[in-house]
Amino acid sequence: MENCCQTARQRQTARDAAELKDLNCRLNRIIGQLNGIQKMLNENRYCGDILVQVAAAESALQSVGYLLLKTHMETCMVDDIKDGKIESVEEVLSLMKKLKV
Repeated sequence: MENCCQTARQRQTARDAAELKDLNCRLNRIIGQLNGIQKMLNENRYCGDILVQVAAAESALQSVGYLLLKTHMETCMVDDIKDGKIESVEEVLSLMKKLKV
């Protein structure tokens, strides 16, 4: 049985610097939103206001997922198919289900 450290995979090619910067900026913004939600809870703020912020954070995280999926399909999946690794299609379909695309 493989342990979790043996299953970690790496991209064959590095991410574009601009893409990496954009993703990190988005994630930092989401972290800020989550910290804000925690603060709202601790301040006993109105439930509806907190739920609006939860929805905004979920939407932002979903956008990060879509961008990663798009890039994955344009790069990793294309490379796999060119190399005859058709199972990559099944992997992407599974990922799409997890993202609820």
